[in-house]
Amino acid sequence: MIVVAGEALIDLVPRVRGDALTPLRPVRGGGPYNTAVALARLGGAAAFCSRVSTDAFGASLLERLTEEGVGTGLVQRGPEPTTLAVAAVGADGSASYAFYTGGTADRLFTLPPALPERTRAVSFGTCSLVLEPGAGAYEELMRREAGRGVFVALDPNIRAELIPDADAYRARFRTWLPHVSLLKLSEEDAGWLGLGLPELASAGPAAVVLTRGGAGLTVRTRDGAEYAVDAEKVEVADTIGAGDTVNAALLHALADRDLLRPGALAGLDADGWTRILTFASRAAAVTCSRAGAEPPYAWEVAEFASR
Repeated sequence: MIVVAGEALIDLVPRVRGDALTPLRPVRGGGPYNTAVALARLGGAAAFCSRVSTDAFGASLLERLTEEGVGTGLVQRGPEPTTLAVAAVGADGSASYAFYTGGTADRLFTLPPALPERTRAVSFGTCSLVLEPGAGAYEELMRREAGRGVFVALDPNIRAELIPDADAYRARFRTWLPHVSLLKLSEEDAGWLGLGLPELASAGPAAVVLTRGGAGLTVRTRDGAEYAVDAEKVEVADTIGAGDTVNAALLHALADRDLLRPGALAGLDADGWTRILTFASRAAAVTCSRAGAEPPYAWEVAEFASR
């Protein structure tokens, strides 16, 4: 089982691009939440670890997890409201967000007891590692699980508007890297952090995957090997959830090859990485082809590959 730890929220997505007053459509989301759903749709065993509101939005978030087959036994509940993210979608389908996080339920996450014995990996990222006091609990969970040999994945998915002290966050981010097995981030994330691929790969992770939008995906391993694949061609509806789909697809592909083990990534060669990156690129392309964070099922990725 892969445990995904982090926030669940409601994206408010405009029905018409470029119109600030267009009606907003509520969509269940949040980077970790999307990752958990994507993992389940790809056929893996996934569980969600978070704190979710008892309000109507929170109930809907949990309902979807159950429908998708994601385990919810690690989900904490609270009466505080659900976090909202208002999306603005550009002409090219790219999305930016304004967050409403004051006093919301996911900020009050507390360290859970031991994770289930069959946990093979834990994935972290996005707002959950920024918003206190919950961020400290997620960080403690990361260090605890890495210390007992669990594979740790990190997708920082930087939301700069939520980070009050950029330099403090950058310093804190560096302290996480020795505990991380797989780091996945975008070119924009790396640029904001002020770190290049070689620097990131030498800071602790066994592998760093960089998403480059329409230019594809690149991985750099701890030993300095670097491999890349082109982006799949697709008509983009929007990019909401694309990075989360990449994250899930990478973890699913690694699990499928029994590589969610300490030291296992060192044995992956050029062919292995190319196949994994290609699978992730195809999965993301399907997500981009439709509005909102709607990751693909395994059969959809297979169908896309056979076009």
